Amino acid sequence: MTRYLRGLYIFWVAWRFGLDELFLASFQRPGLHSLMRVVTFGRDLSAPRGQRLRLALESLGPIFVKFGQVMSTRRDLLPAEIADELALLQDRVPPFDSAIAIATIERAFKRPVDSVFVSFDREPVASASIAQVHFAVVKDRNGNLRDVAVKVLRPGMLPVIEKDLGLMRMMAGWVEGLSEDGRRLKPREVVGEFDKYLHDELDLVREAANAAQLRRNMAGLDLVLIPEMLWDFCHPEVIVMERMTGVPISQIDRLRQAGVDFPQLARDGVTIFFTQVFRDGFFHADMHPGNIQVSLEPATFGRYISLDFGIIGTLTEHDKEYLAQNFTAFFRRDYKRVAELHIESGWVPPQTRVDELEAAVRTVCEPYFDRPLKEISLGMVLMRLFQTSRRFHVEIQPQLVLLQKTLLNIEGLGRQLDPDLDLWATAKPFLEKWMIEQIGPQKMLEELRDQAPRYAKLIPELPRLIHQYLQQRPQSDRGEMAELLQEQKRTNRLLQTIIYGGVGFALGLLAMQIVMRIVIF
Repeated sequence: MTRYLRGLYIFWVAWRFGLDELFLASFQRPGLHSLMRVVTFGRDLSAPRGQRLRLALESLGPIFVKFGQVMSTRRDLLPAEIADELALLQDRVPPFDSAIAIATIERAFKRPVDSVFVSFDREPVASASIAQVHFAVVKDRNGNLRDVAVKVLRPGMLPVIEKDLGLMRMMAGWVEGLSEDGRRLKPREVVGEFDKYLHDELDLVREAANAAQLRRNMAGLDLVLIPEMLWDFCHPEVIVMERMTGVPISQIDRLRQAGVDFPQLARDGVTIFFTQVFRDGFFHADMHPGNIQVSLEPATFGRYISLDFGIIGTLTEHDKEYLAQNFTAFFRRDYKRVAELHIESGWVPPQTRVDELEAAVRTVCEPYFDRPLKEISLGMVLMRLFQTSRRFHVEIQPQLVLLQKTLLNIEGLGRQLDPDLDLWATAKPFLEKWMIEQIGPQKMLEELRDQAPRYAKLIPELPRLIHQYLQQRPQSDRGEMAELLQEQKRTNRLLQTIIYGGVGFALGLLAMQIVMRIVIF
């Protein structure tokens, strides 16, 4: 019943703000325009359409606000006035009462706010769907005064999110039951992924831990600044971090006047994204402009400042390797390899013909190569890929939903910074270098080092394990095991001969060099 009531509330908000009129107005057919005049009769819809859409999303809660944040980055898909209004959802959601924020802080730290901070600004500097931020000054454990940002969780978020997720689960069940396409999309698994990420975002200590991990990962890159967390002042409802000073990346004119190199900034953004995804498998998955600033300080001029780490995407080694191989084959225009990878991974049925899938991928992707970003719509590419995936029964991978969302954000951001950016040419060298590192000697040595403790424990136990196995196996199998052991002994002797020979050869070269030096001197 709660889900149905929530559904009715969503319908009422959509009607109240005239979202049906927005939908009908997007079509050019005269009959629909006549219908629009009928359905809007008696309602005051004089406010601009972008403002009405923003207010509706704010009224519906955090999940809808996040949808608006994603859409605000896609100015290639939306009219300018709507994109401008949705951009206000990035950090200008109406704040909650500062008295509630102070009460939350005092409840978290069990003391008055004035004893926690040397000074605390009652007026929030930013407010989003999940939390709002206040500036403050705190004395750290060494007695030093530090300028900090205090993030306070918005009250009453869990019940609202639970209602929306319950409604989404119900709708996902309907979608799965309607058709084979619905089952292929795995909507319930996708909703499950959103469920996990949204609940994680309600724990601010988890966000602080995410920030600490990203800060360590990015330490040697010198392209992005991530605030330090003050762990003495972190709680599930309140976190305190280093105050960062920068200009929001959406303020293009201000950054241009300061002399920021936009083409370089766009290339650095691509490098940061691919480093987090393919090197670390741990990436910032909420990269809308409200969470990104640019430093104008002399020592860090032109570097990104990353904020808000509530939503983090992770990839397994298998996911990373599969995606990297796909991207690399794609950048090389090796569409046959792309098709083979989809079949090998099980994303398409095993009986799929490689040549047919190869031709379909080529048809979608080939027109977009060697074009600047301003001439490419990733949204259109994804739509055509979706049509292709439907034909070949490609299964949606729920664990990659956040990555796809982040790719849309990255493209929208890159389009604002440098429309002439060649996304493919920028990413290709990075991915090729990464692939070489994955199969090179350095990677092999790292894996040997990581597995050494396991092997050191296992090797001494091998004789006992083999003895137990022989005792348990039937007599007929013992002959096979004995032959295998004999073959293993022969192999070991051969390996010893090679190793000793190699060591002897190296020692011989060393001795020869020593003798030559003695003769020369």
